Amino acid sequence: MAASRSTWNSVTSSSSQPNEQDADGLEAAVDQAIAVCGGDMRSTIRALIVANEFLESEVSELIKAISHAYVRGRFHTYSS
Repeated sequence: MAASRSTWNSVTSSSSQPNEQDADGLEAAVDQAIAVCGGDMRSTIRALIVANEFLESEVSELIKAISHAYVRGRFHTYSS
């Protein structure tokens, strides 16, 4: 999974113009995801949807924690 993250990070780099290396990295990540699911496209899509829902849940929990800490005075912005 760490390899997928690094591939994704290279694909979502700061440049707005996709380059050949980014496209190759994305294709490699797609191939890896399909291979992990035994070549079954439906299983691959299902796994990606489940992973996305998990990450959305994690982001939501982090936002709540940061908001709660901010209200309690435990989190300060740089301007404070």
